[in-house]
Amino acid sequence: MYWIIPLAVLLVIALYGVSLYNALVRLKHNVSKAWSNIDVLLKQRHDELPKLVEVCRQYMGFESDALERVIQARSRVQTARDAGDIQSLGSAESALRMGLTSLFAVAEAYPDLKADNGFQHLRTRISTLENEIADRREFYNETVNQNNIQIEQFPDILLARLFGFKPATMLSFSTEETTDPDLKALFS
Repeated sequence: MYWIIPLAVLLVIALYGVSLYNALVRLKHNVSKAWSNIDVLLKQRHDELPKLVEVCRQYMGFESDALERVIQARSRVQTARDAGDIQSLGSAESALRMGLTSLFAVAEAYPDLKADNGFQHLRTRISTLENEIADRREFYNETVNQNNIQIEQFPDILLARLFGFKPATMLSFSTEETTDPDLKALFS
């Protein structure tokens, strides 16, 4: 009869451990799901950019710098996405966003381009995708934050280390993205 109390204590500890483990697994999958939501939008935008470059190239033949920045940044984003490197992706995304800002600013000098229905549609579509990416990035970072806090708290840290749960990386963009572009420099 004396063995019932220690057995009950062990059972409670085991159930608590299972509960903690399941919570860590749930958070890990939430991070993966949040990342997948961003990745879908990145793919959609990735598919729109060549169309935008082609439309712009028809009107802006000699303004190849702005177009090349977008093409190169798009390539860097794709490489980082394929590698699953969140930090490189943040840097590449910043370069792409700055390239798009530059391209749209230069496009203002071409009235025929601004009036082109294809350009207007692509510009609106890309802007919409950018806003959705920003929203999902915020959700992703919140999910990563919850995951990382849980992994670092006691007693979860014991199970996290035991079962190899690692902190996730937040998706952050460079400081250039959060500052207004220098429009004078774009037109120089």
